[in-house]
Amino acid sequence: MTTESPKYVIGIDLGTLSGRAVVVDASNGDELGSAVLEYTHAVMDHTLTAGDNQQLPPDFALQDPRDYLEVLSTVIPGAIEDAKINKEDVVGIGLDVTSATVIVTDKDGTPLCEKEEFRNNPHAYVKLWKHHGAQEQADRIVALARERNVDWLARYGGELSSEMLLPKALETLEKAPEVYNAADHIVNALDWLTWILTGHLAYAAGDSGYKRMYQDGKYPDEDFLKTLNPDFGEVFSQKMAAEVLPLGGKVGTLNERGQRITGLSGNVTVASGNIDAHVTAPAVQATEAGQLTAIMGTSSCYVVSGKDFQPVPGVFGIVDGGIIDGMWGYEGGQTAVGDIYAWFVENCVPKAYEEEAESRGISLHELLTEKASKQEVGEHGLVALDWHNGNRSILVDANLSGMIVGQTLATKPEDQYRAIMEATAFGARVIIENFEQHGVEINEFIAAGGLIKNPFLMQMFSDITRLPVSTALSSQAPALGSAIFGAVAAGLYDTVSEAAAAMGKRKKAAYTPDETRSKQYDELYKHYKYLHDLFGRENEVMHDLKRIRREAHERRAK
Repeated sequence: MTTESPKYVIGIDLGTLSGRAVVVDASNGDELGSAVLEYTHAVMDHTLTAGDNQQLPPDFALQDPRDYLEVLSTVIPGAIEDAKINKEDVVGIGLDVTSATVIVTDKDGTPLCEKEEFRNNPHAYVKLWKHHGAQEQADRIVALARERNVDWLARYGGELSSEMLLPKALETLEKAPEVYNAADHIVNALDWLTWILTGHLAYAAGDSGYKRMYQDGKYPDEDFLKTLNPDFGEVFSQKMAAEVLPLGGKVGTLNERGQRITGLSGNVTVASGNIDAHVTAPAVQATEAGQLTAIMGTSSCYVVSGKDFQPVPGVFGIVDGGIIDGMWGYEGGQTAVGDIYAWFVENCVPKAYEEEAESRGISLHELLTEKASKQEVGEHGLVALDWHNGNRSILVDANLSGMIVGQTLATKPEDQYRAIMEATAFGARVIIENFEQHGVEINEFIAAGGLIKNPFLMQMFSDITRLPVSTALSSQAPALGSAIFGAVAAGLYDTVSEAAAAMGKRKKAAYTPDETRSKQYDELYKHYKYLHDLFGRENEVMHDLKRIRREAHERRAK
């Protein structure tokens, strides 16, 4: 660290349902105060509540960008008040947002959904990471990329998720050309926020590589884009032409609007934004090759750095310096984990269980976990597939769906709940084994996020993956990670690794695999893998069911 005077940085983490800020002592990573606020409109996946309440098509997931600014203006002053520090001692801000969360704006950064003519147009709103409305566009991009044998496709595992920016932009052009033509900029939310706070539009290198298809200093060429759609050829040159800044780079200092939003002075440095999952790696000191960081919440993201480039099929992205400078960053993930547990609790639990949980003063999740934990491995006789929101890695297919095999009239809710938990751990094992089979070392599983509060689940992940599971000591690891990047941008540390060593925290090997249970889980995993390949690679049942559902929705909407 370059100074001995007390300095504070603020880490801001904008998740799927809420945003939070943490005030951090830059000298040691101590978290001094925090504040959190839920988004007013949450996720709009059924109706456009920020507009005219129209019913949305299947697979849409939208947000209102004004919710993000409301969060910033609330949680930053709240965290400072909670920390009881002098706000003049804050020198830097770092922020992270859910990845591939896309906003269309005018030349000044005003989102088009704020304009009266577009207030009721779903395509003018934020397309959240789990918006899967662009699957058809993603399929066409991949088909053309394979036909032309383009180099960049290997950086995305030979596939391209509909979550990415490019399919979403093409979807907007083809489904709402009036919105596309009015958009001066198509930006990911993390870059939009640093633009609003500083007045300077710059793209973060990590996010650009993983989500904007910026590889080796360039984007897909115009001829490729024009072949997709004649009006799409200049999407990068006309609507995404800003400079790209490295991890921990300085976008600028707070402008007048940024000062009004945050309540801070114009001397505060704003770091280039980052992906909520990736920013967690330095927060748990995962700066070496082979340390896989698992960010486990509504969905799960798995990021790991390697010394060399290895083409890995089915990954979500491979970027030089994408996580830590000087190493290749690999990303995989599951589109739903905690979301599946929540779906089950909200839709599949009988009233008697609700009454028992209420009488004991515990949540349904806690009750089901308690009952499930008393079982022997395999006692429920079930195996599930964790594809309730599609498969991100390694199949990269949003049209897959969940299932449970082995149910009988004797099957109980805790049986199903445990099978779903096991399925998410099996899904993680598939991703890990895919990395290892293609030359990417994995030697430690470092977990962060809300799900690490469940020790039974964490032990299950250790047993199933046969890896030691370390856990984040920070309850707000992404926000701490953002604060680390803010400290680097403010000049308090020379490198992210140096800052992570001083400010990051983890409990090493909090859980270790039990070989007896691991062998028992192997038998279940064998059947999971069989179903994974049967329904995920060749079988069209799930795809056809999605088509039938979509067509029925279209008939009902007429």
